[in-house]
Amino acid sequence: MNRQTQVVCALVLDAAAGDPRWLPHPARCTGRLALWLEQVTRSRIEDDRLAGCVTAAAVAGSAALAAALVTGMARRLHPWAGDLASVAIVWTALAPRGLAGHALDVHAALERDDLDAARCLVGRMVGRDVASLDEGGVVRAAVESVAENTVDGVTAPLFYAFAGGPTAVAAYKAVSTLDSTFGYRNRRYERFGWASARSDDVANLVPSRLTVLASVPAAALLGLRPVDALRVCLRDGRKHSSPNSGLAEATVAGALGVQLGGPLMREGRLVDHPTLGDALQPLDRDHIRQAVRLMAATTAVWTGILGGLGLGRRGGRGLHRLRDAGGLDRARGH
Repeated sequence: MNRQTQVVCALVLDAAAGDPRWLPHPARCTGRLALWLEQVTRSRIEDDRLAGCVTAAAVAGSAALAAALVTGMARRLHPWAGDLASVAIVWTALAPRGLAGHALDVHAALERDDLDAARCLVGRMVGRDVASLDEGGVVRAAVESVAENTVDGVTAPLFYAFAGGPTAVAAYKAVSTLDSTFGYRNRRYERFGWASARSDDVANLVPSRLTVLASVPAAALLGLRPVDALRVCLRDGRKHSSPNSGLAEATVAGALGVQLGGPLMREGRLVDHPTLGDALQPLDRDHIRQAVRLMAATTAVWTGILGGLGLGRRGGRGLHRLRDAGGLDRARGH
């Protein structure tokens, strides 16, 4: 079974079962390891930035090594066991069903006119204060989360799964978990979390940009605004403090014809963010469903693009095609 088949099987598993709560998730194990290593490195390395670098390297390396050992040992038992282990690792890295489910739960609460429940549910998706959000603010938070996590939870894991198999996707998810754990601009993590945040930026550099190439035709397939999606991405995508999240959010804003971004409350403080997109129509609850549909269509188009490039075929010919197209070369020169 080649990587393409493994990835398709993992996508089918996610569509069928999502992320079962009873199943121990590698991300939780990675987070616990990261927090334990933080204590160890801080106690033994005086420089916080160096301690953070050591922690990030150790966690990402451990995740990649664990994936390689699991698949290697399974393959020694039987080739099919190796394939099943690979599919399982890729499956745990994907989150389209979970992302859609969280967003649609928010939509369902709004449909019941239960704003308090919608605030609580969207608070599980975002890191901002949600207690004072009106319906438009809840919708904005949900749509922005779907847009950003389309890269983190879908297209980037697919990219690494196609390109490098379970070992690469395990390392990517470890880097993403490190950013979620340490990538905060506060007194505790401004220096310690530097390596985790920068590693996540670099890991998403290529996937986030190529995702735009999938989101635009996906918007066309859904009858949205593909031209505006590309236009707003090129105009507003770099306004965001993240070199990657802004591209995804701007693309979705253009496709839906809404304005995302702007000020938000975080830890009791007003944080100013640039606006993305044009307010051609006010945000309403149906935009959550449109964002979810756009995420699903982007996933399908993205999988087709990666398969067409030949990523996942034996011999790695697809990587050479991608490199010849300039994708990896541009990333190195960033």
